[in-house]
Amino acid sequence: MVKVFVPRDSTALSLGADRTAKAIQAEADKRGVDIELVRNGSRGLFWLEPLVEVETTEGRVAFAPVKTKDVTGLFDANFTDALSSEAQAHALHLGLTEDLDWMKKQQRLTFARIGVTDPVSLDDYIAHDGYKGLHNALNLSGEEIVQAVTDSGLRGRGGAAFPTGIKWNTVLGAPADQKYIVCNADEGDSGTFSDRMVMEDDPFVLIEGMTIAGLAVGATQGYIYLRSEYPHSLAILNEAISKAYAADYLGDDIQGSGKAFHLEVRRAAGAYVCGEETSLLESLEGKRGLVRFKPPLPAIEGLFGKPTVVNNVISLATVPIILDKGAQYYADYGMGRSRGTLPIQLAGNIKQGGLVELAFGVTLRELLYDYGGGSASGRPIRAVQVGGPLGAYLPESQFDTPVDYESFQKLWAVLGHGGIVAFDDTVDMSKMARYAFEFCTIESCGKCTPCRIGSVRGTEVMDKITSGEDNTKESHAKNIQVLRDLSDTMINGSLCAMGGMTPFPVISALNHFPEDFEPKNKAKVTSE
Repeated sequence: MVKVFVPRDSTALSLGADRTAKAIQAEADKRGVDIELVRNGSRGLFWLEPLVEVETTEGRVAFAPVKTKDVTGLFDANFTDALSSEAQAHALHLGLTEDLDWMKKQQRLTFARIGVTDPVSLDDYIAHDGYKGLHNALNLSGEEIVQAVTDSGLRGRGGAAFPTGIKWNTVLGAPADQKYIVCNADEGDSGTFSDRMVMEDDPFVLIEGMTIAGLAVGATQGYIYLRSEYPHSLAILNEAISKAYAADYLGDDIQGSGKAFHLEVRRAAGAYVCGEETSLLESLEGKRGLVRFKPPLPAIEGLFGKPTVVNNVISLATVPIILDKGAQYYADYGMGRSRGTLPIQLAGNIKQGGLVELAFGVTLRELLYDYGGGSASGRPIRAVQVGGPLGAYLPESQFDTPVDYESFQKLWAVLGHGGIVAFDDTVDMSKMARYAFEFCTIESCGKCTPCRIGSVRGTEVMDKITSGEDNTKESHAKNIQVLRDLSDTMINGSLCAMGGMTPFPVISALNHFPEDFEPKNKAKVTSE
């Protein structure tokens, strides 16, 4: 029996993967071909979805993109014998999946199983090194687990890049009768999908990572705060959690160790600001998602006033490989203070969109052209926004910047969640800058004045600048200065990163693309 793999990832489903899978099974039944159809995760080559793989003695062979109309032709070419000359001659034959340029240059640690295994098969997970990290952790003290995470150099992958080990150590040392592990899975940044891929394509690695975190700090209860727009993630996580309980990987007696950890999924409120950890905790408690004042930090007084670890999906999903392979193994990847790997998401006007996992140090140019293949339109890439809707816009002159936290900080930019959105030379950067203020106006929780009012005033000033309403060069210059002053107030006066980072895309666009901020009705501009 030949195994045929068709992804069940949301992106693949949106491109027809379910229809393709049904067509393959129907055609196999019709022809009497004995196949085992496995619904795996996506490899991350989104421009080639649905990507169908066939297991062979040399590895999996890829055919893509496979639509329902292609299925009959594939069977005519004997594609289930993927090493045959007929199959190799088919137009959709790509060769061994692992040998594809997109795949073979990657350094997949967190994403090692994604696209390989059946996401909800616990046996498949264990057969591919799953739960080795947890088994090691069960033989260590909390202090030893925390030390391993600290030594690995792992930093928060949600955007703040705070050292994970330091956060865990704070919770470990906080006395309390109850502690919590909270996974921030409210992935809302534009162009990001790595969290969703983990939850849909390898949910057990997140469950394992959260369980290890619980053992490390003495927490017995965990919550996954899941973005409300992720119904497939919800179903897959709940199925995986149920299977983990049944196999004693969750519960009161994990693998006979006498140690407990319980886990459940809670759906998010649909607000961008709930991606901020204290707003998330308010929402998780059933309240309106408003940002809390700090101190106290969530590590001291978090969920229900108890010490709480709040990490994002990628941070927690990376922990198992550290406990399996060792801290030094993970720390050997990366550069400077940015250790390990980062799942990087390519989106926007890009020819080959998808996910790439690489060690810190790769440049934006390499990502955009070696992996992304340039713009989808074929025009020059003029700018990229990194780190979501509050990230800075970087011009072509900065494309040789290495992807690491400190290099981006020097440019007044953020690496954030690793999302990269590309724009070609037809983009109007003044409109993109205005959108940052408009987005903040809609998504602000309203608790602090700089964010609540500043975003509204910023939108108004942007309209004045670009409309030609003030029709003298002097007025135009004055409005630009008002925009800069307003941005400075928001950066330094906002309660959280929502207002504090909204000016990043505005100021970067203004600095690098000043020509786009000239009034659109240039005939009205005079020298008076």
